Amino acid sequence: MKKSDDKKTVKRQGPAGTGLPRRDFFKLLGAGIIVFFRPWGELDLLGLPAEQARTLTKDYNAFLSIAEDGTVTMFTGKMEMGQGIITSLPVQMAEELNVPLDKVKIILGDTDLCPYDAGTWGSLTTRQFGPSMRAAAAEAKGVLLDLAAAQFGIPASQLEVKDGVITDTKNPANKVTYGALAKGKRIEKYLDVKPQAEDFTKFNLVGKPYMHVDAVDKVMGKAVYTGDMKLPGMVYARILRPPSHGAKLSKVDYSEAEKIKGVQVVRDGDFIGVLHESFHVASLALDKIRAEYTFNEMPVNDKTIFEWILKADSRANVVRTSGDLEEGRKSSEKIFESEFHDPYLAHAPIETHTALARFTDGKLTVWAATQSPFGLQDSLVREFGMTHDKVRVITPFVGGGFGGKSKYQQGNEAARLAKLSGKPVMLVWTRDEEFFYDNFHAASVIKISSGIDKEGFIKFWDYHVHYAGTRGSETTYNVPNAKTTDYSRNKNAPAVHPFDTGPWRAPNNNTNTFAREVQVDIMAAAAGIDPLEFRLKNLTDQKMIDCLKAVAEKFGYKPAKGPSGRGIGIACGSDAGTWVAEIAEVKVDRNTGKVEVLRVACAQDMGLCVNPQGSLIQMEGCITMGLGYTFAEELVFEGGNIRDRGFDTYQIPRFSWLPGKIENVILDRKDKAPQGGGEPAIIAVGAAVANAIFDATGARLYRMPMTPARVLEALKKV
Repeated sequence: MKKSDDKKTVKRQGPAGTGLPRRDFFKLLGAGIIVFFRPWGELDLLGLPAEQARTLTKDYNAFLSIAEDGTVTMFTGKMEMGQGIITSLPVQMAEELNVPLDKVKIILGDTDLCPYDAGTWGSLTTRQFGPSMRAAAAEAKGVLLDLAAAQFGIPASQLEVKDGVITDTKNPANKVTYGALAKGKRIEKYLDVKPQAEDFTKFNLVGKPYMHVDAVDKVMGKAVYTGDMKLPGMVYARILRPPSHGAKLSKVDYSEAEKIKGVQVVRDGDFIGVLHESFHVASLALDKIRAEYTFNEMPVNDKTIFEWILKADSRANVVRTSGDLEEGRKSSEKIFESEFHDPYLAHAPIETHTALARFTDGKLTVWAATQSPFGLQDSLVREFGMTHDKVRVITPFVGGGFGGKSKYQQGNEAARLAKLSGKPVMLVWTRDEEFFYDNFHAASVIKISSGIDKEGFIKFWDYHVHYAGTRGSETTYNVPNAKTTDYSRNKNAPAVHPFDTGPWRAPNNNTNTFAREVQVDIMAAAAGIDPLEFRLKNLTDQKMIDCLKAVAEKFGYKPAKGPSGRGIGIACGSDAGTWVAEIAEVKVDRNTGKVEVLRVACAQDMGLCVNPQGSLIQMEGCITMGLGYTFAEELVFEGGNIRDRGFDTYQIPRFSWLPGKIENVILDRKDKAPQGGGEPAIIAVGAAVANAIFDATGARLYRMPMTPARVLEALKKV
């Protein structure tokens, strides 16, 4: 398989999509039945047409093996960062193979053993990888049935499977376990014909609640993260960092650092690292380095960013359009013009970017906290001119990512230091480095023009999104005249952002849902219609209607025109194939501007829910994280200088912020395919709270976060 990027084309050649020689792959797995799967879906993710992809590779990816003792080991290039796939994927595998759940083991994020995967993001594991994994399991079961049929001399159609035991339905004395069939055999099965997977409406294990299998180890501190690892001769690294993204090193003197016993300073151009067996000593040595810089800063900061964005050299792309906006304006009794602002946000995971790198016997192994182990492997292949079979990336447990660990700079840095020093190197970013090198949620501006007629029907919707991206920008409501325009950087135009930006949990859907749902609430209030009734009146999307009705029932919602003084707000949206609706109740202190969230109710339609317990945890986590960007999270910066470098100034949600009651409803949709559950519930939090503040006070807020000072400012306008 070939993967292209801006730097160099890399070619993968190996049995598991990794370049690992097939004989070595079998040495690692041992005897048993190995099932391979050709991952066309993954190739499609790279933007390659299916026919072209077929000509690029004859490799197969191993998804599972069945050992002599009947243990099923499944392999996935995905990784576990708290979202719970370490639990939910084995449940699906056990269901498909008809084996006991405790017989299924899982190996994640190891580029030598696992099938290629573009990365763990977008809530894609269950809804996209899941079907591929189940197809491989279905084929594995077919292989086993064929083996058993040959052993008994009967047709495979005469056999049934239960708990990993194949039985002849006409002669129950004829039975054999998966393990017995796998004993001493090495069978490679290729999926040239897609098998028929189990009907998920008849599942027995899927749909039941399971506690995360890693929960106890994580609570007890036994779970191993990259930073917990140690190797003989390992040293800790600190790297000389610039003070700003607009800074360039001009002069450096590290002679004083080298005087400290045991310290090794390595340099490759402007890349300078300090190594010592003690992290503390390496840090002291780093402080001894004297460096001078030149600066070329962009003239923008957190106060001027929105004007800067609107003045940027941008190109307009009409994403979708229907009807005639001018006709919509003419038929509207009331027209509304609004502008919404969203700041830069940090990911702020509790575990910072961490990597351990070692060169031994011509092979590079990197353990890294990353959402993209194969992306890191490809990057290392390019960096060092090595082949894929000589580069292995292993991803242990990851302590939070939220999109921020989709990149892997620390893995490259640790490997460079290991190469320069000849030692195993552990690199743990400090909190300062984590903030400085974050790929932040992008600041953006959204402008909306909309109108309603005398009956309260939305007649037109003109939506302009500047630098937020289009995820979640769908009109959602039934509007006859609508247009969505996306503004992005013009080709060869100057950069708009003074530092790196990237995906932040449900990337930009938070921004788009906030703007859309506040605008809808504005129209509902102007029409004198209860906000729930107004939404239902303008919706034809049955999934959204069902979610709104379900959350209203859970909340015990009573209709009222806004602002009612009660402090209740509604918002809805969709993400990752899942529909979600939320209601929030707040209390506003008019003297201080402080907002207390009393209750949040959330309903989501996510198709078949694989693990309801895990999904409820994700919904609660989304709501909690959503309160951070709603009330406090906002990056303070001046040009390329990040002012927020720690939790002393950048606030993430605290337990004291949590509502007294969080109530979640997962709609019963066992007849529908599973969808994503790791991100949807976060998208409506800000809008629901903003609309609740309006309902309590009559004050509208158009900028996130809604700090006490901004609430007080909005109250002055009422």
